[in-house]
Formats: sequence, C-alpha cells, structure tokens
Amino acid sequence: MQRLRINCSRIVLILVAAFLLSASAMAHPGSGIVVDRLGQVYFLDTGSGLWKIDAQGRLSQLSRTRFHWLAIDENNRFANSPFISGVSGEIVRVGTNPTLLLSSDYPIAIGLDGNLYYPSRTTGGLRIMRMTPSGGVSVLALLPVTVKGEPLSHINGITGGPNGSFYYTEDSAIRMLTAQPRISTLAIVRALVNGPSIPGTDQHPYLRGLAVDARGVMYVADTGDARVLKITPEGKITTLLQTQSPWSPTGVAFFGNDLYVLEFLHTAREERRDWLPRVRKVASNGKSIIIATVDQMPGAR
Repeated sequence: MQRLRINCSRIVLILVAAFLLSASAMAHPGSGIVVDRLGQVYFLDTGSGLWKIDAQGRLSQLSRTRFHWLAIDENNRFANSPFISGVSGEIVRVGTNPTLLLSSDYPIAIGLDGNLYYPSRTTGGLRIMRMTPSGGVSVLALLPVTVKGEPLSHINGITGGPNGSFYYTEDSAIRMLTAQPRISTLAIVRALVNGPSIPGTDQHPYLRGLAVDARGVMYVADTGDARVLKITPEGKITTLLQTQSPWSPTGVAFFGNDLYVLEFLHTAREERRDWLPRVRKVASNGKSIIIATVDQMPGAR
C-alpha cells in the first residue's frame, strides 16, 4: 500500500508538471483561422471561443471552446471520428457542412488526401502524425532540430501544400515536408532592425500561422515583428502587411485572391480575455480593411 501511494503521488506530479508545461507554452493568443468554399471565415478567439463571419459580413459565435488552432474539414470526413485526448492536448469537433476541428495545444491541418496531420512529442523528438477518418494513426516523419541546431520541442503552424507536401513554422524558419518524406528549409527570417515591441512577446521573429497557394508562395504571420510576410518558392521575402503594436497577426488563410489575417491585441498580462481579436481582409491589390472585431459584438466577452 505504501508503494502504491508513492507511485500514485509520482503520477500526479508528472501529470501536473505536464499540464503546467503545456499551459506555459500555450500562453499566447490563438492562430486558428480558415475559410470555407462559400467564402465564410471562421476564427478562434482564445478568450471567448469560435466565431464565424458569413458571406454578408455578419459575425456570430459558434462555440465557447477557447482553443488555439483550427482546421476545416470541408467534406466532413471526420464528422464521427474518435479523437485521442490527454495531457498533451485535445481535439474537438464543431458543426457540420463544414466540420471544424479545434485543437487545444498543437497545430493541425487537413491534407489534400483528406487525412488529419499534427505534431506529437516523444522522447525521440517531435514527429508529424497522420490520422485517418477511421481513427488510424501513423508516423509521417520525425522532424529534425531547428535551423539554429537546437532541439525542436514544438512547431507554431502547419498547412498542406502542393503535391502532398506540408509546410511548418519554427520561430524563425519555414520548412517543407514532402510526401517521400523529405524535409527542406525554404526560408530563414531575420528579425526587423528596431522592430516593434509586442507586449508579452520577446521572440523576434516569431513565425506562427501560415498559408501556401497552388504555386508554392507562402504567407506567414510573424507575431514577434507584427507583420505578414510573403515568401516565394525561391526564398524572396517581402512584407505584405505591417501592423502597429500592440496589434499583431497570428494566423492567415486564403480565399480566391484574398488573404484573411487574424490579429490580436497583445498584452503583457497573460489573461485570455484581454487579447481582443480582429480579422483583416487583404485584397490582391494590397488594400486591406478590418472586417470584424469581436469586442464590438454585444456581450461577446
């Protein structure tokens, strides 16, 4: 009985430590934003839940689940799939036509093959996992150390690309994982000289959510330097959007030729309800407008 009590205590301590580590790592606004085939925008507010902007620009709340990452399942393949949950994170479903998948602690993406992809930490390092709608899980690839040669403990964003490829962000780099699988570094981003100071963020750059078009052109939210970058397959980097502190982008999504950007008002205090979100639409000619701000809705927060 004494040994059982000791073992139970150790298990509790391990679980608490894992929870605290996860909570510390996730102490930032979410980056979940997607657009469906009708042009309706869905985004996550870490302080209040899941929101929708319909084709007429009306804003409504779909869920009060306050997670970080979001993926869209247009064909509803995961409408009845079993999801594993635990100390490493949780995935939940919201709605149908489309089915939206919300992730608490790690980025997720639906591939062109209709399967779900996400990172998983093990003692051997960080792996990219593939999950089928029936619930079958397999390892796609073991990810290498960062471009700085440091252990890779997490990735900040993941998205599908051309020819069955996947793109993911480290703090200062974008890498591509091909179907073979092979991993290559597509871009290393340098911090802005005399860049903006974003409350609660001391990483410069800090690449998070990203989107890739059919030509392989990448768009990424650099939260640390308050900008959205456009990066060609050849590695040419240009600034598409520069926001003003304390506002900074965390995620991006495409619809047609338009780019939708999720931005948050960052604060030094780690309080989710302080992080106000807004969504910006950037047209192909570079013009941008704010199309929704959550705190403008009565009773939104």
